[in-house]
Amino acid sequence: MGIYSRYIGPRLVTCLCGQNDIALERQKVVPQAQGIVLEIGIGPGLNLQYYNPDHVTQVIGVDPSRSFLALGADRHASSRVPLKIVEAPAEDLPIADALIDTAVITYTLCSVDDPFAVLREVKRVLKPGGRALFLEHGLSTDAPVAAWQQRINPIWRRLAVGCNLNRPVTQLFEDTGFRVTKAEHYYLEGKPKAVGYISTGEAIAAA
Repeated sequence: MGIYSRYIGPRLVTCLCGQNDIALERQKVVPQAQGIVLEIGIGPGLNLQYYNPDHVTQVIGVDPSRSFLALGADRHASSRVPLKIVEAPAEDLPIADALIDTAVITYTLCSVDDPFAVLREVKRVLKPGGRALFLEHGLSTDAPVAAWQQRINPIWRRLAVGCNLNRPVTQLFEDTGFRVTKAEHYYLEGKPKAVGYISTGEAIAAA
């Protein structure tokens, strides 16, 4: 791992993901979590301040990147909810079946190596009726924007240490056996459309 991907890239991505407009989007999603929560890609801990301690008994935060986890050390230590950090890839969660009440996935499916494997694992560890709350950027449904996303994705992926612009978020959930019960799609105001197409909502593992 080079200097950029170890030090510079993670700080850049954390800064971008911590901008005020994105923080406002997090505030709409994260407080809905209840019970035992699995957060995929907890990294710098940008969601921790939004969990409701009256509704959340524990957050299990999973991330394979020591660089991103190190950036969140202070936030982890001051978490308002009981927190357990697990350094592991989300494609192979060291978590028992049917343990989790709510999975929280924000700005993470864009960067995992295998989003299908990740969502299959999330489905495995969710309790029957458990929910996956998601807030992601991904492939636009507008053909001209999607074409630009495909065109610039190789460069973006290098600069943003593995982040992709061209993953179809809700389709990923549906293709791995989830039923998307709520979904909104829109562009973040003030962001270039290629990087600002948002998909947010809720999915339940189909029986």
